[in-house]
Amino acid sequence: MVVLVVQLALGGVLVVLAVNDFAPFNDGDRSEARTGAASVGAARAPDRFDSRRAFALIRAQVRYGPRPAGSAASRRLAVRLRRLLPRGRFEAVPGGLRNVVGTLPGRRPAIVLGAHYDTEATVPGHVGANDGAAGTAAVVEAARALRGLRRPRGAPELRFVLFDGEEEPRGSRPEDFERDALRGSRAYVRAHPGQTRAMVLLDYVANRGLRLPREGTSTPELWAQVRAAARRVGAASFFPRGTQAGILDDHTPFLRAGVPAVDLIDFSYRYADTPQDTPDKLSPRALDAVGETVVELLRTRR
Repeated sequence: MVVLVVQLALGGVLVVLAVNDFAPFNDGDRSEARTGAASVGAARAPDRFDSRRAFALIRAQVRYGPRPAGSAASRRLAVRLRRLLPRGRFEAVPGGLRNVVGTLPGRRPAIVLGAHYDTEATVPGHVGANDGAAGTAAVVEAARALRGLRRPRGAPELRFVLFDGEEEPRGSRPEDFERDALRGSRAYVRAHPGQTRAMVLLDYVANRGLRLPREGTSTPELWAQVRAAARRVGAASFFPRGTQAGILDDHTPFLRAGVPAVDLIDFSYRYADTPQDTPDKLSPRALDAVGETVVELLRTRR
């Protein structure tokens, strides 16, 4: 293994480790991902995740404009998101921020499905269609789908957590990302010690040409379960073999607390951390593939 330590702030995450077995995807790979979306329908895979509803929620978030943590737009959006989650509530985050948390009952410790709902404070005009809104919409729609499904007896409690303050605040230096950002996920882990058995993070999950190899720090055993769920719903081509860069993201505080966690993120997304991260760069089929995979994983996991 070749370990390269770099510091590149990009799309609200910081690359800290590059590992072998990763290379940028070419156009042929991207075409395969688009074909894979069609195969979901061809295989008559389960249709539990409503990608149209999720995509509409992406557009609705973007209409709020930029939503930096603590802003009026972010706080208005949080009120809306709380209503959409089962047993939705706010949990305080230091600095006047707040996570939005929903719950489906089950056996503890819980599984957390998370995303962040704030946008980049340091990029003017950043509306975060993929970097924030897509993951948030997927969490909300997965919660709605799972609420209507029967799960095995003794299934774990499910917590749906929309993190505030994932992005670094204005004026923060790239080298201070871990200290200044990930505020909502760090607060959640501190507030709920020993209450989480596994964590799945959704970040860049809806872009055209989506490819989601294992993020370098993600727990291999949990990642294998994600890929198995993807195969069962006909979405395997979106989750290829191989490992991409290790990334500091909202799953990091969970990993450091000893919780198995995976980060679903296509770090090759070219419009990350730019004002061009808008809904026209996204694919409902890619979003559907991720959503169906996550629902299948959480529906069956004990």
